[in-house]
Amino acid sequence: MNWEDSSDTADLSATAGDRLVGADADGEDTAVEAALRPKDLDEFVGQEKVREQLDLVLRAARARGATADHVLLSGAPGLGKTTLSMIIAAEMGAPIRITSGPAIQHAGDLAAILSSLQEGEVLFLDEIHRMSRPAEEMLYMAMEDFRVDVIVGKGPGATAIPLELPPFTLVGATTRAGLLPPPLRDRFGFTGHMEFYEPSELERVIHRSARLLDVEIDTGGAAEIAGRSRGTPRIANRLLRRVRDYAQVKADGVITPEIASVALGVYEVDARGLDRLDRAVLQALLKLFGGGPVGLSTLAVAVGEERETVEEVAEPFLVREGLLARTPRGRVATPAAWAHLGLVPPQQGGGAAGSGQQGLFGA
Repeated sequence: MNWEDSSDTADLSATAGDRLVGADADGEDTAVEAALRPKDLDEFVGQEKVREQLDLVLRAARARGATADHVLLSGAPGLGKTTLSMIIAAEMGAPIRITSGPAIQHAGDLAAILSSLQEGEVLFLDEIHRMSRPAEEMLYMAMEDFRVDVIVGKGPGATAIPLELPPFTLVGATTRAGLLPPPLRDRFGFTGHMEFYEPSELERVIHRSARLLDVEIDTGGAAEIAGRSRGTPRIANRLLRRVRDYAQVKADGVITPEIASVALGVYEVDARGLDRLDRAVLQALLKLFGGGPVGLSTLAVAVGEERETVEEVAEPFLVREGLLARTPRGRVATPAAWAHLGLVPPQQGGGAAGSGQQGLFGA
């Protein structure tokens, strides 16, 4: 997929945002997350290594009376990169400016932002891998020398005017660190990779959010929601809100394991966190193609979705859960996929999986 094509990316983000278990933030998430975000590193749950390392970086910077090193945070959506950027600003007692890579399409856009920064200010640049190349090249000098060259005029008569910048801290966030050019990655003093959360960590996130939302939930109810949250706090908080709605309307408002299970069943989120799209992909792969291998385009047609939607929205979680494998011949279901859907794999050499027809569905 071409990530520089903003229209394709917007369409894919809209598809992902429609899902209850999608990790991208929608309008409601943005509003609620503002109230649920932890304010300092002590409140932040999970990411122990990143938290410990970042704490050392910030403490040392405060002791020197200097701005903190530039920070790069990578990892899947919904794991807390934006929250950590706000915590960095709070810990340093500095204001924060928030923008994103897609919003900076020209070097002049970046120059306007950088020239208006205050000393010590934190600039949070989300989706930094989607920034334009001219802006990236300007950012190199800004990060290293706190200076940018503003070009005035065009052609042979163009003049570069150096503009000094106050010391600032850049916090870059990316879901695709591999797309960042090495010169940009090398200019970050600290790089932290955000891992998916363990269920026990998500339970702590859910209990904390429940207190802030004034929701009564027991230990079993939190565990039930955590187990279906795909290792992502944003999804855990979203599921908590939907279960809260069900508990208030259909029960006495208390979230128990039984209430959580029934509520998430209504929203078609199963015990492993799979939703309608995930199960449709697995069912097509197992029932129509005997477990594969089958080409991505054929699989997308079978479930009535775009190829990019299946590849970018559904597949990553199915692969991470060990339910689907990508092979040179196409997509293949694992034994865990058959077990999860309660189906029996065809005998070796028999059925669709063993017939010569499967070659039609190769990658």
